[in-house]
Amino acid sequence: MGKNTITSLMEMKERNEKISMLTCYDYSTARLVGDAGINSILVGDSLGMTMQGYENTLPVTLDEMIIYGRSVVRGCPDAFVIMDMPFMSYQVSVEQGVESAGRLIKETNANAVKLEGGAAVMGQIRAISDCGIPVCAHIGMTPQSVNAFGGYKVQGRGEDNARRVLEDALSVEQAGAALCVLEDVPPKLAALITRKVKMITIGIGAGIGCDGQVLVYQDMLGMSGDFQAKHVRRFAEIGEAMTRAFRDYDEAVKSGEFPAEENSFVRSDCSDEFLEQLDREFKSE
Repeated sequence: MGKNTITSLMEMKERNEKISMLTCYDYSTARLVGDAGINSILVGDSLGMTMQGYENTLPVTLDEMIIYGRSVVRGCPDAFVIMDMPFMSYQVSVEQGVESAGRLIKETNANAVKLEGGAAVMGQIRAISDCGIPVCAHIGMTPQSVNAFGGYKVQGRGEDNARRVLEDALSVEQAGAALCVLEDVPPKLAALITRKVKMITIGIGAGIGCDGQVLVYQDMLGMSGDFQAKHVRRFAEIGEAMTRAFRDYDEAVKSGEFPAEENSFVRSDCSDEFLEQLDREFKSE
């Protein structure tokens, strides 16, 4: 299939072909995601919750994003890898945003960066794009603003809010965004936005009308416990299978059934007589 690029993804949009995207945070999973033919991988600041156990994305640092991101890039040479810009790595100033984006690309070898916000971050989007770094915007429900929203709530309900979300989409495109995540936006509004813009729209909880879809991989594999957001479909119960395997391993170790002979290196360069000699030489105290 070859390397997914911003050009090839844009060509998919023009042909009305849907674009697949998943989050990923480590080398081993990235290899599997890449082997499956997923077009794009988002190294999301959702790792604060999925990999670090925080209640939201706010504590994640730029240095942490780089550590996770460089591992992902090594595992999926054909996917288009997007790096999330974490909270307060771009909000302070345009200059801070450019510096943070540059570090993310330079130190991970990823293909693009993603930042949250609409018209308020047009300056950052324009400056980063001018540096030759593709930018993915993120509007609607923006998790870094969870405290301002009072929780994870659908955005764009009602006429005034719908207008605001559409204006944000047009603003980020005008600033140079090549892609835009639409999160928890009513499907009809998301479809309208997708028709109105030339940039690629990626939906999460925004319906089928977007150019592509993204999910957190732990969510779609049933690894996130009992909670399941409305926009998530579990494509497998890998979490349950992992727990079962870990339990089986625990029982096998404690019963002495593992390791069996086939799990051991039977061949030895030392004779039994020599081992007996060592036993005599090194008496236990």
